[in-house]
Amino acid sequence: MPAENARRTVRILTWIGIATGVIGAVLIAFPKVVGPLGPWLQLALGIATLVLAFRARKVGIAEVEGFDGRLSLAAALLGFLVVFFAGQVAFGLLVAVANP
Repeated sequence: MPAENARRTVRILTWIGIATGVIGAVLIAFPKVVGPLGPWLQLALGIATLVLAFRARKVGIAEVEGFDGRLSLAAALLGFLVVFFAGQVAFGLLVAVANP
């Protein structure tokens, strides 16, 4: 992949990752917006954020000269936070269903 295509790929993956992370964080802040599917949607958004951020880092490190991965690292940290908080709520729901 030429360097310019790699830069564009990294940029697209990073910004989409940040967007999914922000949407997940907003849903964590306002959990009643989606209803009972909220924690599962948040968990999916957090995992998508992690996948996109780490894919951007992989492409950037391998193919972009002088890659500065701070923005994709921030997206990955945001993804970890979303997965952490959404995972707590999802686990609580599973425990509540298992123990009536």
